Amino acid sequence: MRKIIPFILVAALTACGQSETPQKTNASEAKIPTVEELAANTERLKELRQQCKTDRPKLGDVLCNRVAEATRKRFYGDGETPYTPPKESPRF
Repeated sequence: MRKIIPFILVAALTACGQSETPQKTNASEAKIPTVEELAANTERLKELRQQCKTDRPKLGDVLCNRVAEATRKRFYGDGETPYTPPKESPRF
C-alpha cells in the first residue's frame, strides 16, 4: 500500500502537465512605436495618452507603458541637466 500512494501521486501530477502560457508574438510588438518615437511626436503621444486613459485594455499594457515612459521622458528630459542654485538666496 505504501508503494502505491507515491505512484498515484506521481501519475496524477504527470497527468496535470504544465500550464501553457500564451506566446508573445514579436510581430505585434514590432508595430508598437518605441519610446523615442513617441517622445518625438507630441501630437501622437497626446492622442495615445488620452486613449490609454479611456481604453487601456484595448490598447494593451505594452503600448500604454511606453506612452507613460515617453511622457516621463519629455517632462524630465534626459536627466543630465545639472542643478544650478541661484546666486542669491531667497528672502522670505
